[in-house]
Amino acid sequence: MTDPVQLTADLIRCPSVTPEEGGALVRLEALLSDAGFDCTRVDRGGVSNLFARWGEKGHARSFGFNGHTDVVPVGDEAAWTMPPFGAAIRDGVMYGRGTTDMKSGVAAFAAAAVDFVRDTPPDGAVILTLTGDEEGDALHGTTALLDYMDGADERMSVCLVGEPTCPNTMGEMMKIGRRGSMTAWFTVTGVQGHSAYPHRAKNPLPAMARLMHDLASHELDQGSDHFDASTLAVVNIDTGNTATNVIPAQCSGTINIRFNDLQSGAELSTWLRAKAQSVADACDVEVAVRIKISGESFLTPPGPLSDLVGKAVEDETGVAPEMSTTGGTSDARFVKSHCPVVEFGLVGRTMHQVDECVEVAQIEQLKAIYTRILRDYFA
Repeated sequence: MTDPVQLTADLIRCPSVTPEEGGALVRLEALLSDAGFDCTRVDRGGVSNLFARWGEKGHARSFGFNGHTDVVPVGDEAAWTMPPFGAAIRDGVMYGRGTTDMKSGVAAFAAAAVDFVRDTPPDGAVILTLTGDEEGDALHGTTALLDYMDGADERMSVCLVGEPTCPNTMGEMMKIGRRGSMTAWFTVTGVQGHSAYPHRAKNPLPAMARLMHDLASHELDQGSDHFDASTLAVVNIDTGNTATNVIPAQCSGTINIRFNDLQSGAELSTWLRAKAQSVADACDVEVAVRIKISGESFLTPPGPLSDLVGKAVEDETGVAPEMSTTGGTSDARFVKSHCPVVEFGLVGRTMHQVDECVEVAQIEQLKAIYTRILRDYFA
């Protein structure tokens, strides 16, 4: 049997901070190749990715897993009580960067896939898509794998992303969609001047304060059938001005919007630009706007795939998972254009934190859940 705990430890000891591969994909490729998977490295833009398939190419029934081996930086290493790349186990808990997000998830589905095809070879294909660019810009990760699959006539019928999805208890939540995400940067330009003679300047700060207030106080919507209300957060206002007797010429501000299926990135962009122009006209300043849409909202409607995953989770944990669209973005936003996709994984309380950790028992439980999903899918 393939030990998912040992595999998790092996992966944790690979310092794969985005975009470094760190040896994690090399370890997985060796495991999967030995198990009879056809493996292809799909590296692009300085990012390492791995495609692996067991079974016939182009089979009508193919179950896919997606995950990432890159991790966020350690931060202040001195603040860690356990080595961030040591995979040390204490009192049944493994510590290390990526234990939760999401090397344990990758280890669990890789171990489940290897043992499943060896013990009960299915009439179909099992596909793993593994990226090293989920925590970064995500320009050359899962998107590169999907581009490769399109060109190579490879296809997943359905896909499960192994991100941590449970807030507090193993089994309590799965994701059937995600909110869209976008960031907007505003630069207000006025005229610099002496603070004792404000009439000789054009102060960009009141204009920025007005713009940020107007945006933050606006109710985007009240939510939809499967999504909470869209949110807008002001995340930065800055002038870079250290003098107390100078009115600065410029002020910058940044907002982040998480939006549901009642909104679109294009519509919100139009609204943001209109609000910026309105403030510019009212305050006699210039307002420049730059917008980045990281992903649109999406939903895999409740149905066969969510039923399959939900039943397996309940059978293994005794908990019926809530179908949710909460949280940040994930690579499911790319996979949804390829095939139906849901997400299920570990409890994510410590992801990105100092002393990130996972209960060892949860890793083993997650492998059992993924094994049951594969068995039931191909039954």
